[in-house]
Amino acid sequence: MKHYFGVDYYPEHWPRERWETDAALMVELGIDVVRLAEFSWSKLEPAEGEFNFGWLDEIIDILTEQGIKCILGTPSAAPPAWIIAKNPEIQPIDYEGRRRYFGGRHHDCQSNPVYREHIRRYVTAFAGHFGGNPNVIGWQIDNELGNSHGDLCYCPSCETHFQEWLKEKYGDIETLNCKWGTVFWSQDYSDFSQIQTPKITVTGENPSAVLDWKRFCSDLIVEFHKFQSDILRAIAPGKFITQNMMGFADKVNYFDLAKDCEFVSHDQYPSGHFRPTQNVLIADLLAAELDFIRSTKQQSFWLMEQQSGITGWEVLGRAPRPGELGMWAMQCIAHGADTIVFFRWRTCTVGTEQYWHGILPHSGIPGRNYRELKGLIEKTKPLLEEIQGSLPVAKVGIVFSYDQEYAFKIQPHHPDLTYIDHLMKYYTALYDRNIPVDFVSDKKDFDQYDLLIAPLQYLMTPELESKYKEYVSKGGKLVLDMRAGVKDDTNRCMMDASLPGGLSDLVGLNVLEYDCLRDVTGYVLWDGIRYTCEKWSDIITTTTSCPLAYYDSEFYAGTPVITVNTYGDGKAYYVGTEPGAELAAKFIDELAKEHGLRSFGETPKGVEIVHRAVGNKDYIFVINHTNETKRIRIPECWIPYYEGQSEVLAGFVTDVYLCER
Repeated sequence: MKHYFGVDYYPEHWPRERWETDAALMVELGIDVVRLAEFSWSKLEPAEGEFNFGWLDEIIDILTEQGIKCILGTPSAAPPAWIIAKNPEIQPIDYEGRRRYFGGRHHDCQSNPVYREHIRRYVTAFAGHFGGNPNVIGWQIDNELGNSHGDLCYCPSCETHFQEWLKEKYGDIETLNCKWGTVFWSQDYSDFSQIQTPKITVTGENPSAVLDWKRFCSDLIVEFHKFQSDILRAIAPGKFITQNMMGFADKVNYFDLAKDCEFVSHDQYPSGHFRPTQNVLIADLLAAELDFIRSTKQQSFWLMEQQSGITGWEVLGRAPRPGELGMWAMQCIAHGADTIVFFRWRTCTVGTEQYWHGILPHSGIPGRNYRELKGLIEKTKPLLEEIQGSLPVAKVGIVFSYDQEYAFKIQPHHPDLTYIDHLMKYYTALYDRNIPVDFVSDKKDFDQYDLLIAPLQYLMTPELESKYKEYVSKGGKLVLDMRAGVKDDTNRCMMDASLPGGLSDLVGLNVLEYDCLRDVTGYVLWDGIRYTCEKWSDIITTTTSCPLAYYDSEFYAGTPVITVNTYGDGKAYYVGTEPGAELAAKFIDELAKEHGLRSFGETPKGVEIVHRAVGNKDYIFVINHTNETKRIRIPECWIPYYEGQSEVLAGFVTDVYLCER
């Protein structure tokens, strides 16, 4: 049995006499799966070893009677007060050395062995009790692993584990001193026990040490996940395990975390109160996050938390406008989601999330959100059944590296330069042209892509250099850009050649100087048109490459900024700056024309076209992200999936077409 639509439900927040009503309303809505219990530890184990699973059994039975299956979350994101009272040392310590205390969530150190034993006891009993229930179909481990832990944890337990991690990586302290460059500022160590977690310093930090710390934190979370999944799989085999990820959040490497999941899940809040602007079109960023989550395993995924109302903690976001909830869900489906689980069923009346609104309001009386989603579910279930497991076919890949992102978090160069914003320049230009995109780890094979864009390849290894050269020599088209080949994988600057180091022959140029564009906009001239560039300028000397565009400002005006070099059977492009939106669009247009990149056609701003391939046909989604009516040219070979579709697309509406390939 497939599961297409679900809700996140917290029965412990509501009177027992309401549960049957909720289950009946869920069935009426079209719900077939519910996530439960990921924050219920205190209710399920009110004292050590005293398990109270009866109420959860009861709600599972009620849902089962209505034909609804359940996913259970392990509640390690919120250890109860009695654990904190017994073992206060499990509370984490932040970057400034302060203890973070009970009263919120994620108040735990994931390396602490005492806490691990509490988790082992609980998860063992949890799996033993619910593992045999056929109506419990899978597990979610913890909740949003990495969330709230960005500044955590720097406690003595983490310090010991960090030292062990470093010893395993480097073998001896002399090697670590060399790789970290500890000769600078008298930072040499004579023993691993002297190494501390990198808390706040008087001034400055060792970039090599901080990079390894970030890698260690990611590995710790991956291991924390596996610690629980091993227990669950041993006691209750045959049930899936997933993790609800958060787009481009960077605390943990999602490529690594995904390996321990049967499939991955994602949490998506398009008008989240945490966003700096509201009702501003960010469809490209939402699409990129969905494409990225899909790419972590190169398979379809679930939305484990899909926005279903106003978001908010202390402050609130905007109310979703009529049609937006359904449109957001359809965008997720279009980019590869097989199941949409809405957060949450009913708006809570207590606690921090009193204003994180659900499908039902505080009163529990169905309103507009309920009616809109009911219509969406009725309309979309047959479609979801047909496209289960299918994916978009992308011939363009964007290389994504957590190491590169970590390195730029440590030393961003320009105060406004970020890894995600930079790669989004390319993604948005592709998105605006309706060209399908995958994200790909630099550890994966590149051969399936006609065009590979590798932004900010700041950390470089001989192995990755060889991989890029092999890809291009066999006919691939590669885009590299500014700050490529600056450092090795321990975050030390290269010194054996001019930039971009071992990539120089691939791109056919040298970078002998560069300029950080502080408080100034740069300009580029291409085909007689002037474009803006931002943040950085590599000053390029060509060897075998051909210039495509030139700087048109500063003392290096007239020198190349974008080049192309033939290498073997392929081509390597180099972009020596961060392009403005118009320059990025021009560049992608040139690449699309030169290399025949597949586009699903031109659309007005705010309308995207996405597809999922099933056999020899495409399911094509035309999504209007605006509240204005748009006119779209529909090719004659596209067959309308729903009656009444036309070239006129109403606001917040998604049309679907079938097309034979």
